[in-house]
Amino acid sequence: MQLQHTPRLLVVGSLVMDLIVSTSRFPSSGETVIGTGFETAPGGKGANQAIQAARLGAVVSMAGKIGEDGFGREMRDSLMESRVDITHLTCMKGVSSGVGNVQLETADGKTANRIVVVPGANMKIQPQDVEPLKETISDYDMVLLQLEIPMEINQLVAGWAAEAGVPVMLNSAPYAPIPESLAHCLSYISPNEHEAEWITGIPVKDMDSARRATACLRSMGVQNALITMGSRGAVLETPDGFFHSPCIQDVEVKDPTAAGDSFVGAFCTAVCLGLPPEEALRFANYTAAFTVSRMGAQPSLPQLPEVLGMMEARGENIESLRPLLNGWERKDI
Repeated sequence: MQLQHTPRLLVVGSLVMDLIVSTSRFPSSGETVIGTGFETAPGGKGANQAIQAARLGAVVSMAGKIGEDGFGREMRDSLMESRVDITHLTCMKGVSSGVGNVQLETADGKTANRIVVVPGANMKIQPQDVEPLKETISDYDMVLLQLEIPMEINQLVAGWAAEAGVPVMLNSAPYAPIPESLAHCLSYISPNEHEAEWITGIPVKDMDSARRATACLRSMGVQNALITMGSRGAVLETPDGFFHSPCIQDVEVKDPTAAGDSFVGAFCTAVCLGLPPEEALRFANYTAAFTVSRMGAQPSLPQLPEVLGMMEARGENIESLRPLLNGWERKDI
């Protein structure tokens, strides 16, 4: 794929307000511990991916559902501030917006997280809410989906996109079984190593097991299989081969929340720009590395100049990414 215009992405997915508690130790069952900090930040896998792509210069539309409450308004405003089109974002009375309880444990210089998501309005999306997309889906270069909304909606949208010849990325998180009919509509699937194991039954521990897992994912009917592996980087298997991109070293991890979403948003933006797999993976790894160095979900998602600056400072060639600056500057974020 070699596009001559700014990438145009459609994200159909979730919006979740994150309530973030920091602690030096996760509590055991029945135990209370004293925390070290609290903050709120707009999140949700769909909204995170939409905002990350927009901050990297893509033109992005977001379809989803919020409640008629303060969290919903704040999440809507966060999308608008990053110049994400919200024409297909709907609001529902009588149901709360999605909420995520994020626990961060920082000990021995390392940070881990645990997240419980209460979907709220995200699971109330109905076919009629997304029906207008059927007529316009061919306007996009890629459709991004996740599993924090009803599977029925993902299947509908993926089917429309596949029929129109538009590539589909499914970020298969949080884990759920993938229907065969959905898998055959996917151009890309992007679980992390844990989700990949749950889908394939193959523990992803090293490059050999990662290669077997990506092959298994592709045997389900998906064209390209991408697995993010934390400190081991990311792997991608396409019809042209198997690629590995190491994670970016010497980055202080303050909050891993939204790292996967940051990666997916960047990877899809790079692919739609026409970059080859190795370059798309590298760009996504740098974007995610920047994200984990800051607190919060959407507040941590970097702008394009920040990522390019980090890459240049580490001796990376960024010439193939410069066309994204046209979209980023035009939106004047």
